Amino acid sequence: MNTEDNIITFESYYDPMLAHIVRTRLEANGIPCFLADENIIGANPLYNTAVGGVKLKIFERDLQKCKDILASEGDLHEQDHFEIDNESNTYVVCPYCASNNVSQIVPGESKEQWSDFLNSIVNLVNPLHTQNNWHCNNCQGDFE
Repeated sequence: MNTEDNIITFESYYDPMLAHIVRTRLEANGIPCFLADENIIGANPLYNTAVGGVKLKIFERDLQKCKDILASEGDLHEQDHFEIDNESNTYVVCPYCASNNVSQIVPGESKEQWSDFLNSIVNLVNPLHTQNNWHCNNCQGDFE
């Protein structure tokens, strides 16, 4: 077996969507590749850090070509980040699509003033009502 036929881990991604984007870009340029550990993270997003993220696997012979392709497209890891919930001290994962591409909703930064007013009324009528604290940038869902 030739050493260039070895399969290696090119990169690891904590956002499965970002891993698919990079895989698709490489395949569009003729590089055979696949993702590993995607199903484990899909089944339970909390295993993301334990497993080390979704791994992009390539042939060792394509390593330099992959680096060149992704260097010309810019660094996509800027989009791959974790938000940490200060109350539970854990990573925030979207319960709808299992993405880590989330941002915190800060009260008072809403573009629509009427939604702030409506939330105030709901909180007065139902004091047990809680506001959504997080917004998923992938599926556009809001969650607590």
